[in-house]
Amino acid sequence: MQLNPIINQVTEIVRHAGDFIRQERKSFTPDKIEHKGLNDLVSYVDKAAEQLIVSALQKVLPEAGFITEEKTTSKVGSRYNWIIDPLDGTTNFIHGLPVFSVSIALQEYDQLVGGVVYEVNQDECFYAWKDAPACLNGNEIKVSASPAISSSLIATGFPYYDFTKQPQYIEVFKELMKSCHGIRRLGSAAVDLAYTACGRVDAFYEYNLNAWDVAAGIVIVRQAGGQAVNFSGGADCWNVRELLATNGKVTGEMLSIIQQYFVR
Repeated sequence: MQLNPIINQVTEIVRHAGDFIRQERKSFTPDKIEHKGLNDLVSYVDKAAEQLIVSALQKVLPEAGFITEEKTTSKVGSRYNWIIDPLDGTTNFIHGLPVFSVSIALQEYDQLVGGVVYEVNQDECFYAWKDAPACLNGNEIKVSASPAISSSLIATGFPYYDFTKQPQYIEVFKELMKSCHGIRRLGSAAVDLAYTACGRVDAFYEYNLNAWDVAAGIVIVRQAGGQAVNFSGGADCWNVRELLATNGKVTGEMLSIIQQYFVR
């Protein structure tokens, strides 16, 4: 199957979903918030955007199934599945903080073969597919050349409902605070990964992530020349709820710190 035309269609779909999200943000009010769990927020915008995306993707690849955050479809594919986060950064969206995105990955059997992340506020569409370069709005992107943590800007995400590993997380955070240029928490893992792919940050780490948070971004990072691994250094990182993505040069340093506190 030719991935190029498929991913090109997906970039149009995420932009259409982004237009919807951007328009709804103008009139969004707190009374439209729902709670899935502790600090786990959702709105009608997430659900409507997902329905829009699912409907469009069914026309792109009719045999494909779906793995979605809001569970608006139960269709499962035997070979292909779309992995969708219709609004990554819902809490930012609800509070009017302009960092949120649409994330769509394509899975073939157990392999990720394509990914698109659209940062809605900056109108930036990051995308990549297997055996092709990663791009941002049509221009090829590469990870940074930073050789060490000491010259790196690092992104992360804070635990917000599962605090069982909070002590370990804080210890890693403290170690990195002393070692790098700075640590940023943007609130959208998909954007964190896209920014790692284009060199705005040099590494991103987080635990307790879902596949729809990271699958597309992992493809983009890898095709931009970076690495994405779990906390043990293995390639299986998008469905094990822990992820380190880097420019490939600081992976060892990052793992040496993370593994002091996170052991499997």
